Amino acid sequence: MFETLKKLFTPAQALEPSGLKDFMDKHKTGTYTLLDVRQPGEYEKEHIAGATLIPLPQLGDAFDQLDPEKPIIVY
Repeated sequence: MFETLKKLFTPAQALEPSGLKDFMDKHKTGTYTLLDVRQPGEYEKEHIAGATLIPLPQLGDAFDQLDPEKPIIVY
């Protein structure tokens, strides 16, 4: 499981909000995964359009929902 998680999240880069906007502007929706790892209440209150919610405590059990072939942007 660790190797799969490592493949999904390596290499990791930090993006500033403007960098994320540039990335999203240059890539079609569906060519990347925007992953929100906050709690459901935080997601319901506000989230980036198109984000998938998988709270961090559940991520280990849900990584099979992620496509390792697509870039994954986590917030």
